[in-house]
Amino acid sequence: MFIFRCGSSSCPLLLSFLFVVVLSVVPVRSQPEPQKEGKLLFAQALYRHGDRTPLEPYPNDPWKDPSHWTTEWGQLTNTGKQRHLELGRWLRNRYRELLSATYSKDDIYVRSTDIDRTIMSAQANLAGLYPPVGADVWDSTIQWQPIPVHTVPVELDTLLQTSKFCPAFEQVLKQHERSVEFQAYNQSLESLYRYLTTHTGSIVNSPTSIQSLHSNLHIEELHNFTLPEWTWKVYPQPLWEISARAYAMETNTTPLARFKVGPLIKELLTRFEKKLHKKLTPNRSLWVYSVHDITIVNLLNGLRLFDLHNPPFAACLMLELRQPSSGKPYISIYYKNTTAEPEALEIPNCGTRCPLHRMFKVYEDVIPGDWDRECQVSLSNAESNVNETFGNMVYIVAISSITIIVVMLLVLVVYWKQVSGYHNDRWYLCIDGS
Repeated sequence: MFIFRCGSSSCPLLLSFLFVVVLSVVPVRSQPEPQKEGKLLFAQALYRHGDRTPLEPYPNDPWKDPSHWTTEWGQLTNTGKQRHLELGRWLRNRYRELLSATYSKDDIYVRSTDIDRTIMSAQANLAGLYPPVGADVWDSTIQWQPIPVHTVPVELDTLLQTSKFCPAFEQVLKQHERSVEFQAYNQSLESLYRYLTTHTGSIVNSPTSIQSLHSNLHIEELHNFTLPEWTWKVYPQPLWEISARAYAMETNTTPLARFKVGPLIKELLTRFEKKLHKKLTPNRSLWVYSVHDITIVNLLNGLRLFDLHNPPFAACLMLELRQPSSGKPYISIYYKNTTAEPEALEIPNCGTRCPLHRMFKVYEDVIPGDWDRECQVSLSNAESNVNETFGNMVYIVAISSITIIVVMLLVLVVYWKQVSGYHNDRWYLCIDGS
């Protein structure tokens, strides 16, 4: 046993020396180096439009006069344009290895919902993504060039706007809204509904109507408008949480997600597959969608990646296909909803680097085979039920009518016999006795 004794002034210095020596021989567990990302092959991005004005002010809104705003209701503001210009520049830096400096239709495809604010956001974003250089400079006084943004009419959009009528979805949604859980949640908000209805001057009776109100208050707050005193009790909480829950309502179950966002998930994964198998024509490197907050939530929820929140303006969801130096290509999903650099999300049962074939397996229950046919199944069942019900009603009415007629005839016969008198009775007797 070694005993160290120190009785001089040099003791502290000697102890320090021995401490350093001990540390130098004690093994230190090294931290594993972060995995290097594979080569980026292809990306698909979806972003929410930029800042807008309220869609419609509530009746008692102190800021409902249009003179307080710089543009019409529901339109993109200058702040929204600037926000997307900056996001476009950020995307240019992130995808610089995919895109050439000058615009080419074979590099990128941009699709927007057929709404002013999303189309304008896409144009502002492209101004940051493709600042004109070289031959693209067509007017030296403006740093902008026209780039195509494609749309589909709202009523036909099954992918982004998801407004095309789907009977099966409506049926499943109604069933969900009649569920014990939903009814209990809705009833728990009754006192809040009454409070908000009293102060807003409009009928507030659902999570969706609360979501609309929360959006208005949030936008007014962003514009530094003073909110009414009554809002202090309910904003930001609990309105923020109720609004966030309302976003997820339409994709809260697997059947709902299959009808509402299944076509989009199918298109995204199928396009990755085409890219891998060199069947994407033109062989583009970037696909972009300009959409709404609900589109972002639907996709996150359908992918089972949604954390309760209200997507901010210009929130951006990115799905990227990469090829590692060794091994199979994989998909990573990133969500940029702050100014910080995004981190890869954890794909359920697959991790942050999910092989494409596993992606199809993970989400097979929300990917429709034939969306149009599946949507009409419940309609056919409904029509069949209606026809069956109608047939049963006709049968019941017919039987009832016949029964009533027979009873009436019997009553008439009895009545006739009672009033026919003695002479009629004798006539019957004569016939019987002849």
